[in-house]
Amino acid sequence: MEHNTGKRIVVVGAGIVGASLAYHLASKGANVCVVEAGEIACGVTATSFAWINTSHSAPDPIAALRREAIREFHRLEAELPDLNIQWTGALCYGAGTDEALLAADHTSSTVYPARAHIQMLEPALKNPPEHALFKAEEGALDAVQATHALIAGAQAQGATVLTQTRVLGFRTVLGQVTGVETSQGTLDADVVLLAAGTAIKTLTGLLGRPVPVEPSPSVFIRYAARPGLVRTLISNTEMEVRQRADGTLLVAEDYLGDALEHHPSAIARRAANAIRSELAGADSLELQTACVGLRPITEDGLPVIGHLPTVGGVYVCSMHPGVALAAIVGRLASEEIMGGEISSLLLPCRPDRFF
Repeated sequence: MEHNTGKRIVVVGAGIVGASLAYHLASKGANVCVVEAGEIACGVTATSFAWINTSHSAPDPIAALRREAIREFHRLEAELPDLNIQWTGALCYGAGTDEALLAADHTSSTVYPARAHIQMLEPALKNPPEHALFKAEEGALDAVQATHALIAGAQAQGATVLTQTRVLGFRTVLGQVTGVETSQGTLDADVVLLAAGTAIKTLTGLLGRPVPVEPSPSVFIRYAARPGLVRTLISNTEMEVRQRADGTLLVAEDYLGDALEHHPSAIARRAANAIRSELAGADSLELQTACVGLRPITEDGLPVIGHLPTVGGVYVCSMHPGVALAAIVGRLASEEIMGGEISSLLLPCRPDRFF
């Protein structure tokens, strides 16, 4: 542990991003208190497909930040083995795979396997494509388990955690936030770090600087299936699916609206049919859960990370994909908050672009 600066930091939000921030800050000697309105990992983290995916098809202002994400997860995994990351690689093909991305991607871990190799990677595929994109370095994790591991790591460094504790407001002195008013009382703070996902807009609105983070719905589905059905992470036009060691099959689907035919259970039935048509041995799929998760996405689609303009002592941290960027953002933001080191990787993400 680094020298304790005595800096009092209140982290609002105990999803995977808030947990990573708490862990990195506590490891640097900060006096950290995590405040969560519900329970640990009860928000969008609980409904995350949790793909550690650095690919992006469109022009990407945070490409450099994405490139560092996987390296940081390997570092974090060495420190916290309970993260239990599955480095299976990701197999992508079909019309949804951006051809420009395929042509531009020349990383050493990226290969373009032909059908015979694809069949070796995923033996259960009934009709493997002629060609695909395989990102060997990518993986996935249990986002809830990983969040608990990060929180436990922060607590081992002296952090405290208050669950079932709502933020009611902020105490300010001459434009500087000096405390957080909660349902359990007021917490003194030198820095308040807002990592509360879709609640960011409301919380920053209390300070007169509402950051435009809006909830973006997606459908998250779990099935029980025979273990070993899916070996990598498969993403194509028919399905986006991965599997845990215990056989649980995880699926991400687009949210299509509130109509009855688009209810999560109906989407889960259609997804199961698609999986059965694609994979041999998937006939015994049994639905466990199907629900809508609300991802925090800004109006320009980029993360929002940095000090809130004109309000002293407040640092905002909200993003999609939160799981993929949690490790790298946790380290970089903690360095900015604790040491004043300005990260060039975070420059496109600053909140002041909205004001």
